[in-house]
Amino acid sequence: MALERDTVVRTALRLLDEVGIDGLSTRRLATELGVRQPALYWHFRNKRELLDLMAEAMLADALPHGREPSPENWAEWLVADAHAKRRALLAHRDGARVHAGTLPTADELPAVEAQLRALRQAGFDPRDALRLCLAVDRYTMGWVTEEQALAQDATERNTGGLFPDEALARTPLLAEAADVLRAADGDADFDYGLRLIIEGFRARMAAQ
Repeated sequence: MALERDTVVRTALRLLDEVGIDGLSTRRLATELGVRQPALYWHFRNKRELLDLMAEAMLADALPHGREPSPENWAEWLVADAHAKRRALLAHRDGARVHAGTLPTADELPAVEAQLRALRQAGFDPRDALRLCLAVDRYTMGWVTEEQALAQDATERNTGGLFPDEALARTPLLAEAADVLRAADGDADFDYGLRLIIEGFRARMAAQ
């Protein structure tokens, strides 16, 4: 039976959750699939392309093809997309590291074009529209990278929690904002920064 690309990508995602990105190799993936390593290169040219396909599959589960961005409510659909992407990346071990540095695949380009078209109809020129999409995406990827790294570090430290009250006794302003420092409400903090980025672009568009 011929090896299907979707099977390769889904197996790679399962292996990622087991061993993390540092343990994921094409050799290990081939062993998991029960094939020789060269058989994988019918579906991708190198590990970078495999990671692109894995990132696409992660987001396809959260952002199905055919979703229609709205020019009238562009800010809210950008917010909703970013939250969905964050959840999708958090659902996989090292999800943000897999996505880092990826480029849209050919299958994803129509969705990017639809976003730019909606933002153009909302009043953005194409360059600023793309800058906005990139700013939101890169903010999201950076945020999740930090979340996943901090979660891993906390597990390895096993200290019973970062920044205990006694450590903040001499820093009253930090103590007052300790819930943010400890990422007590990651959803709200992520949303806060996300909306500031979007409102900054909205103000720029209004000024122009």
